[in-house]
Amino acid sequence: MTLFEDLKWRGLIKDVAGEEADLQKVLDGAPFAFYWGTDPTADSLHLGHYSSLCMAKRLANAGHHPVLLCGGATGRIGDPRPTAEREIISEEAVNANIGGIREQIKRLVPTAELVDNYDWWKDRSFLDTLRDIGKYISLNYMLDKDIIRRRLETGITFAEFSYMLLQGFDFVHLFQEKKCIMQVAGSDQWGNITTGVDLIRKMLDGQAYAFTMPLILDATGKKFGKSEGNALWLNKDKTSPYAIYQYLINADDNLVLDYLKVFTFLTKEQIEEVYAQQQAAPETRIAQKTLAWEVVKDLHGKEEADNAVMVSEKLFKGEFKGLSVNDILMGLKGVPNFEFKEELPLVDVLVNNGMASSKREAREFIKNNAISINGETVNDETKVITKDMALEGKIIIFRRGKKKYYIGLI
Repeated sequence: MTLFEDLKWRGLIKDVAGEEADLQKVLDGAPFAFYWGTDPTADSLHLGHYSSLCMAKRLANAGHHPVLLCGGATGRIGDPRPTAEREIISEEAVNANIGGIREQIKRLVPTAELVDNYDWWKDRSFLDTLRDIGKYISLNYMLDKDIIRRRLETGITFAEFSYMLLQGFDFVHLFQEKKCIMQVAGSDQWGNITTGVDLIRKMLDGQAYAFTMPLILDATGKKFGKSEGNALWLNKDKTSPYAIYQYLINADDNLVLDYLKVFTFLTKEQIEEVYAQQQAAPETRIAQKTLAWEVVKDLHGKEEADNAVMVSEKLFKGEFKGLSVNDILMGLKGVPNFEFKEELPLVDVLVNNGMASSKREAREFIKNNAISINGETVNDETKVITKDMALEGKIIIFRRGKKKYYIGLI
């Protein structure tokens, strides 16, 4: 299977600038330089960026040269969003964010050449920009871009409106200086990408190529990698490897095949075999487990992936020894919790916090070995619960039966 065929099979080619046959010829031809860019809006990339990083690695593995741009200039303005203007961040924050992202890119795409568009924008004057770039792009052309049309209804600033000129010229600069002939990005960047292709043709009489990848969404239609509006960061100090594993292992059955294609480097044959096993025995969740392990392994290494599996299995069995409180809380996210203020008899704790409807029922649960604390079965109805029982001094985990968990917060 050629690179182009593999990308098509994985569903990774959405929009193409020009003819698809020309794109195929370039992708499957001699080595070339390509670029992908991101603005430094945080000091870490998140799981939503991971499909683009995977794409960069796929092209790199095929022998092409990745140039990954961190937008120190464009990040000071902000790409137009569909609803409202992005918050402007300080130059100090931008520089700090670039440092964090650079380290991640070096680790995840080792062959990548890293560039910052602030290096070629910082000395360019406003007049030079209007004269050398602005004259090639008409107002009608800019207004016809989908993201601009949508924002005109609610209002868009001149800074945001001009963003496509900046990103478009980035492609021109990299075409000239780094011999980048292709840009790859998510489908929400289509307008900016085609502006770059058009500028290369008009300013340099050059031929450039570009394609976009579909935006990856979860079962609720939200961007992949977001959880209740909070990103799952690729920096493990911000989001633990287990948290990413847990997110992926809960992937929707109807989407997991697409995720395996997009986010793993397994072959077509391997993915089809895993999915066949999933269809034969859905309760095993082998596809989700494979997805989660492969992604964590790629992001953080095999040891972290194996550890995430261990944590998941221990939590499933109700075993908490050796697990961190953070991993436990992630694994038990969404279970009822209550504030534990003072020592009380176990019976009272059960009744006061909804684990039993009455003291009589609480005693029956205890007598029948249906209550465990921190993974240990308790059958003594006189037992008193104290704060020194808390794991890491922070939580006490109660379980009623096999699946009903409650967390006492100290």
